[in-house]
Amino acid sequence: MEDDDVIKAIITEIKKPRSKPADIQTEDFVVDLSFHPCEDILAVGTSVGDVLMYKYSNEQNVLRQHTKLHTKAVRCLEFSRDGLSIISTGRERSIVVADTETGKFKRVWEGAHSEPVYSMAVLGEHLFATGDDDGEVKLWDLRQKDAVFGLRPVEDFVSCILSNGQQQKYLLMTSGDGLLTTINIAQRKMFVQSEPYEEELNCMGTFKRESKLVVGTSKGNYYTFNWGQFAYHCDAFTGPKASANRMVPITEQIAVMAGEDGIIRAMHLVPGRVLGIVGQHSMAIDTMDISGSGELIATSSHDNDVRFWNIKYFEDFDGIKYNSKPDKRTLKHNLPSSQRVNAKDFFAGLNE
Repeated sequence: MEDDDVIKAIITEIKKPRSKPADIQTEDFVVDLSFHPCEDILAVGTSVGDVLMYKYSNEQNVLRQHTKLHTKAVRCLEFSRDGLSIISTGRERSIVVADTETGKFKRVWEGAHSEPVYSMAVLGEHLFATGDDDGEVKLWDLRQKDAVFGLRPVEDFVSCILSNGQQQKYLLMTSGDGLLTTINIAQRKMFVQSEPYEEELNCMGTFKRESKLVVGTSKGNYYTFNWGQFAYHCDAFTGPKASANRMVPITEQIAVMAGEDGIIRAMHLVPGRVLGIVGQHSMAIDTMDISGSGELIATSSHDNDVRFWNIKYFEDFDGIKYNSKPDKRTLKHNLPSSQRVNAKDFFAGLNE
């Protein structure tokens, strides 16, 4: 019955016209991208230190601004919560806050870290956090000259940074040495560190009204933690063998995952189950973000292209109950956003 419900939902969505912006091809390697929180604007950071602002639509994509923000490659790129500023980090170890409309610098931190920044997360109206290649994490306030605080709780790259909604009590970070580290923001000290995992922890997201934290790894494993209990996971499942590079939660139970194999998968993470393929690149996917409306995701890969995927149909999937055991047959099934196979091909596999 559960599979029947999924099939009915997908049939309904496939019959609907599915529109999305055209691909964007850049001259230089795309390192990171970020959607504007309110407007149809996508910022793209490149390997030569440029930030490109595209006004996107289903009809056409227009390059609205091309700004040189760094002397070396852009490492991370995020809009501020109000969208008035764009925050970027560069391989030369600087952090730049620029005006979204004009591209003019608002604030620059030279030598912000001793090593280049690997990850960044905007936490609030004024606060954001950065983690570097050498395991140091710093908290910044746009109103202050220096970092609010900094810690180096790990010895490998900080792969992902996350905090919890409005409470902002904990700052979580995953790292290349297989550790999930939790920092108490108010006390400016480490709260707890997980047992080490024998794989890189690459990405994470919260689900079930932030009661669950799911972490994806370089071996394609997914570990679920109860919120506040970050020392060891409470559940785990193994997905596709490809490294889980990026995770974007899109509902309270479903996330879109981007892998080393270039495939973008929809996954029901609590409990774990692969739903199907959202889209695909020919090479590994390096970055992914979701639009402010929640209707589009954008991804980029090693061939300098940015692709959009319409994912609005997931709103209808979230209420469907799923078996707790992953179904290996779904690994090859394409969801409505993917154009690689037609509906007949999709459903042929369900009857094997």
